[in-house]
Amino acid sequence: MGTTQTPEQVDGNITPFQPRGWLRGGHVQTMASFLLQRGIHLPAPEERLIEVEPGIKVLCHCNWQADRTRALTVIVVHGLEGSSDSQYMLGVADKALAAGMNVIRYNQRNCGGTDDLAPVLYHSGLSGDVAAVAREVIARDGVSRLALVGFSMGGNIVLKLAGEWGAQAPPQFRAVAACCPALDLAASAHALHEPSNRIYEAYFLWQLRRRLAQKARHFPGHFDVTRLRGVRSLREFDDKVTAFYSGFTGVDDYYDRASAAHVVERIAVPALVLHAANDPFVKITPDTRSKILSNKNITFVEAADGGHCAFVGTPVEPRNGSGVRDDGYWAEREIVKFLSQF
Repeated sequence: MGTTQTPEQVDGNITPFQPRGWLRGGHVQTMASFLLQRGIHLPAPEERLIEVEPGIKVLCHCNWQADRTRALTVIVVHGLEGSSDSQYMLGVADKALAAGMNVIRYNQRNCGGTDDLAPVLYHSGLSGDVAAVAREVIARDGVSRLALVGFSMGGNIVLKLAGEWGAQAPPQFRAVAACCPALDLAASAHALHEPSNRIYEAYFLWQLRRRLAQKARHFPGHFDVTRLRGVRSLREFDDKVTAFYSGFTGVDDYYDRASAAHVVERIAVPALVLHAANDPFVKITPDTRSKILSNKNITFVEAADGGHCAFVGTPVEPRNGSGVRDDGYWAEREIVKFLSQF
C-alpha cells in the first residue's frame, strides 16, 4: 500500500511543515507565496528549444553540473500561466543545483515568452511534450538518471507521464515528485469557481484572455477571440477555448482525458506527492485518493496547512545529513531531499 502521512505521522525522512509566523491558513499561505519576492539568482542557463511534435517547440532553461552524465537530471514543470521564472521553479532549481543535480526548467507551450512559436495552446494533458524533452536529453546529453518534478498543473502532467510510462519507462527514469498536483481537473475547476476562490479564478482568466489575444495577433485567422464572449469561469474558458483548439470534444472530454487520476495506480517508480488539506482550489476526490494509497510506490504527504503550492515555513537545520539548502520553503526542500536518494 502507498503511505499517507500527516504532520503528526510523518516518517523520519520528511520534516513536518510548520507555517512561518502568522502565515497560517490556505488563503494566507497561497497569497504569501505569490506576493513575497525571494531574490533567487541562478547561474546563466543554457537556453534550448526542443521539438516536441513536428513544428512545435518548447523552451527549456538548462543548468548543468560539471559532469552532466553522472548527475541526476531533474525536469521541472510549472503550473497554469507560470513559466520557468516562476518563484517555485527558481526555488526548487536553486536547491537542486546546490545538491549536485542538473536542472531543466521546462516552459510549457506558449509559456516563457514563446507565444509566437506555433499556432497551438497548452493544456493539462500534454505529458507527451515532457516525454519528448526527456528523450532529447537522454539521447543528446547522455544523462544516466532522470527525475520529474511538477507543481499544480505541472504536477498533473508529470504524474500522468509517470503513469503512462508505467513499467515501460526509460531505464534512466528514477523518480517523480509533485506539489499540489491538479489530478482531478473537473473537481479543481469547480472549486476554483466557488465564491471564496473567485480572486484566483479572475487572475487566471485575465492571464488566459491576454494569452489568447496574443496568439491571435501572432497567428491571425487561426484563433478567434470572440470565443471569449460570455466566459466567466475557467471551466467555460476550457470548454470554449482549450478543448476547442486542442482536439477535445468539450470540457468534460478534456478534463477526463487530461487528468492523471486515471493512471496514478500505474506509477512504477518512487513518487512523492505533497498536498495541503487547506489548498483553496486543488481538490483530490476520494476515488483518486484511494488509487494513490493503493500504489506502494507513492508516498502521499498531506499537511494540515500550506495553501496552494506555497508551504511558506520556518527554516530548519538539515536532518539526516541531507544538506539540502533551506530558506523555509518546505515543499521545495522536501522534494529535493526526496530526489537526493536517487
